[in-house]
Amino acid sequence: MSDKFLIVGLGNPGLDYEKTKHNVGFMCIDRILESKKLFLSNNKFNGQYTTFNNSNGDQIFISKPLTYMNNSGLFVHDIVKFYKINTKNILVIYDDIDTEIGKIRIRSKGSSGGQNGIKNIINSLHTEDIKRIRIGIGKPIGDLSHYVLTKFNSQDFEKISIAIEKAKQASLEFSECTDFEKIISKFNS
Repeated sequence: MSDKFLIVGLGNPGLDYEKTKHNVGFMCIDRILESKKLFLSNNKFNGQYTTFNNSNGDQIFISKPLTYMNNSGLFVHDIVKFYKINTKNILVIYDDIDTEIGKIRIRSKGSSGGQNGIKNIINSLHTEDIKRIRIGIGKPIGDLSHYVLTKFNSQDFEKISIAIEKAKQASLEFSECTDFEKIISKFNS
């Protein structure tokens, strides 16, 4: 019997936020869509999404909430409820200041670590058992809110591009139902 999976990248909508540190989740979704020759064709639940079927016939949802980072849980809650997606089949991709720039950290559950997007999803779904890929953007010196809304310099953008590529590969393996512990040991650097 086929199953449903949700891959959601976090970020802020609009040109002002494009390619900012806070939008690496969106950048990863763009990379996944490009590799699958897909585009976000559905606008619903305060977000955008599209679907494809994996080699097992499972339905994979690829998505971006358009609620702004701090309210990402609104979209995730509504799409999960409407399509009856099991929380064990959700993967969230987002930026992390506690991970070195250009590194990724994959976990099967845990607290928000202070990241407001995943915190809102955890609160909306009432569980910390949510698979995630954290893309390191480095720790700011000074104002955090200003830092996450700035673009990468060219040297850091190269590192971030490599990290996004790894996150894309890990996401595609997740979409093919690869054992998540194997994904963790393969991609955690």
